[in-house]
Amino acid sequence: MTHDERHQDELAGQWSQIEIAGHKCHTYLPPLPSEHGYTVLYMHGRYQGVPMEHPRLMEHFDRHGLRVIAPLTRRSWWSDRICLDFDPEITVEQYLLKEIVPFLEKVWHCVPPRIALMGASMGGQGALRLSYKNPNTFPTTAAFFPAIDYQIRIEEGDKILSQMYRDAEDARQDTATLHIHPLNWPRHQFFCCDPTDYRWHDSADRLRMKLFSLGVPHECDLETSAGGHTWEYVQHMAERAVGFVAERLEQERLRA
Repeated sequence: MTHDERHQDELAGQWSQIEIAGHKCHTYLPPLPSEHGYTVLYMHGRYQGVPMEHPRLMEHFDRHGLRVIAPLTRRSWWSDRICLDFDPEITVEQYLLKEIVPFLEKVWHCVPPRIALMGASMGGQGALRLSYKNPNTFPTTAAFFPAIDYQIRIEEGDKILSQMYRDAEDARQDTATLHIHPLNWPRHQFFCCDPTDYRWHDSADRLRMKLFSLGVPHECDLETSAGGHTWEYVQHMAERAVGFVAERLEQERLRA
């Protein structure tokens, strides 16, 4: 191994796979973690893609010293409904609140509001919804092409969602857009979606319009085109999204 290779290895962060309450999670410790313990709870998409597969995203986590925990919850849609694909006894939302958050406090000494939510597609809508339902616990959230109006998948015959919800309308009532409280919302939210993402762009735009009509502060980018519903788009938007999260976590610390 050359000197440069040894130096690069020393600068590499560390991915691990652990188990929390019977479910696998990926964790990441950057080379120089933030002294304030800032952590990203990353919520994967429908096919469980995780950040470690995407070096540009990891580059920005490293730059800001952000630790990452990425639970693997299968096709659960990160909801508060029992999903047999994940667990027959606890919903994913309750798993995050009752198992993941206490783990972060006990092992990483990180407590809200120093935990930011981030996700893509299925995980993007999950991150937004969880922050809308728990804005004081998760005041900072970022979402890449959030699959907000996922009730359309029931209309398309999605068997897992059909087990979780009575019908498409039942699912629609549980979407992120309908969980926004006009007087109690996360202080820092960013979401983005490529305009060529024909399936999910319209619902992201409807979310934008609702937030605007309610006067809820937010940042979004629904104009940048960089590959549609792909990881190329995520990596293109990574600098802005991760930078937003890091900046707002710092604002929350100073606010507290």
